[in-house]
Formats: sequence, C-alpha cells, structure tokens
Amino acid sequence: MNYLDIILFKTWADLRSEASRAYIGFLWWFIEPVLYMSAFYLLFGLGLRMGGDNFVHFLLCGLIPWKWFSSSVSNGSQSIAASAGLINQVYLPKFILPTIVVLTNTVKFLVILPILIVVLLIGGEQVSVHWFGLLYLILLQFFLIWSLASFTSAIVPFVPDLKYLIENGLLLLMFLSGVFFDLGRLDGDIAVALSYNPVALLIQAYRDVLLANQWPSVSDLAYVSGFIIIPAALSWWLFSSLDKKFVKVI
Repeated sequence: MNYLDIILFKTWADLRSEASRAYIGFLWWFIEPVLYMSAFYLLFGLGLRMGGDNFVHFLLCGLIPWKWFSSSVSNGSQSIAASAGLINQVYLPKFILPTIVVLTNTVKFLVILPILIVVLLIGGEQVSVHWFGLLYLILLQFFLIWSLASFTSAIVPFVPDLKYLIENGLLLLMFLSGVFFDLGRLDGDIAVALSYNPVALLIQAYRDVLLANQWPSVSDLAYVSGFIIIPAALSWWLFSSLDKKFVKVI
C-alpha cells in the first residue's frame, strides 16, 4: 500500500504512452483483439468448421480471458529485465514492476469486456443473476495472472532463456485450456489431466456464467484459489531473498 501511488501513476503513464505511439491511439485496444479473435474464428469456425450455431459466443468467452492472461504473463515476465535503466537509477521493490504490467493489461481487458457483453446480448443471450459471478471471476483471474507474472519476472533476469520457454509454453497452454473446445465433452484421462489447469477452469467458469446462466463450480474455483497461493508465495520469497541481486544481473 505504501507504493500504491507509484503503481497507479506508472500504470496510467504506460497506458497514455502506448496510446500516443499510434495514430489512432487507444482505438488499437479494440482493433487488436478484434483482429486476434477474427483470425481464430476464420480458422476454427469457418475453415475447420468446428463450431456450431453458438460457436462465436463460445469462442469469444474463451479468447478474451485468454488474451488477458497470455499478454499479462508474457509481458509481466519481462518486466524486471526490461526495466534495467529504472532499477539502476532508483530503488523500487521489484514486485511493483510486474504489478504495473498486469494492471495495464487489466484496464484493456475491462475496456473489451463490455463489448463482449453487448455482442452476447445482441446474439440472444439472456441476462441473469449469475452474471454477477463475473466480478469474482475477474478478481480471481487477476490474482492468478499477478502471481504467475510476478513469479516468472523474478526468475527471468537470472535465467534469460526462460523467456523463450514462457512464450512457447503459453502457445501450448492456449490449446490445452479449452479455448477452442468444451472441456465438459472430454472423457477419461485427458479430461482429468486438463482439470488441473487453472486457466481452463476459469474459461469454463466464464462460459458457465455468460452462456449457461449458471454458477461456476465451487470446487473448481476453490482449486484455482489454492493454486494461486503457490506462485504468489514463491514470488514473494524470491523478491525478498534476491532483491539486491537484480541490479547485478540485469
């Protein structure tokens, strides 16, 4: 809390800086995810004909939370290594840097989320009391993203090659998180293995709330909450024990 002003100011400054680097500014926050989702829809919905009548809604409810997750973890893992100049000039607790990245991407997600809701309503989805579950899902996903971004950001400066593993790992994880398929239709060992993936459980929870008008599984959310503790505790320990060594390695 002592550094909250710094975190909020730097988040706002990064958002303004990013918007000022393009001719159409913040409109890219809308255009970029639309292009991203359109490419996957053309591939899976039209090209491979994997979707049904409700495939657009199904795909959007997976891709938008996934985009928030992947961009935040990918950029957050590089946040300390990319801030070498700042770290060498002034002391900052290192957890601030991935936090700023995660907050920046969270703002972009919150800008896109209302558009998703409008698309769902236009497409015939019905509003229900279960939609209030989005508040908890967003909060839960924020802490999942923050814990993983913080943990990886503390390791990457000491193991630079890890950034390539993270990039390729996120690509693989996208296809294992149910973005393009329904986890509920899987059986056997595959379904059991994927049920340990917290991102897959969150994406399924978004679909439960927005498309099925039902509360997400309490056991799944409890598992995700417990999972968050592990990278969060490890990142806190790494930041505490390696705080003075970051300047030397970056």
